[in-house]
Amino acid sequence: MFWTVPKIWKGGECWIIGGGPSITRQFEIPDDVVRKVKSGELGVDAYSPYLSYLHNKHVIAVNMAYKIGDWIDMMFFGDRSFWDRVKRDLHKFPGLKVTCGINVDKQFPNVRMLKRKKGRAWTYGLAPEPNSVCWNSNSGAAAINLALHTGVKRIYLLGFDMQTKDPERHWHKLYGQISKSPPYLTHMRSFPAVKKDADKLGIEIINVNPDSAIKDFPRMSLKQIKDEN
Repeated sequence: MFWTVPKIWKGGECWIIGGGPSITRQFEIPDDVVRKVKSGELGVDAYSPYLSYLHNKHVIAVNMAYKIGDWIDMMFFGDRSFWDRVKRDLHKFPGLKVTCGINVDKQFPNVRMLKRKKGRAWTYGLAPEPNSVCWNSNSGAAAINLALHTGVKRIYLLGFDMQTKDPERHWHKLYGQISKSPPYLTHMRSFPAVKKDADKLGIEIINVNPDSAIKDFPRMSLKQIKDEN
């Protein structure tokens, strides 16, 4: 049975936390704290106090970002391999757990399932049905589709860097061994279609990293956003 996403944030905004290292720079997290998190001396939740600006926002965490804090409203993942790695620990997360992953174990009924749209026409973009998402070849872009279903009118993207030039591919080291060739080019193919569909639906998407390789959405720094608000 697929979950129908309720419009719990209708007319509002939400923030989606991805994995790019720009997050620690945008929130000015001290280098010493970042170093200790990466070495394992501190947990990723050590970043939480520095992200206090988000504590009263609507937030969706992608993959391991759910570990930052219990103030995150929901987490989303699409890769079965991710599920296999975290399913024994994910039950500790108090927020909503959502996936479009294939063959996620049925003995974990607290994970809400969304249908992954199939067919060439649905490879990229935003599925309008509230029980479905376009996979978009990556969990971050699929999470945008989830955010759409909550009824928001504005979405802020954090850590959507897609930068091969940065030696640190994530703001943490919780993923273990990762491939030497990041699939960013494959990931970025989805964003033009996501942008096109978002415009049709009147959804504004802002990339909170002026240096992001994704050029389909307006790019702003966190400081600029704070100054505007």
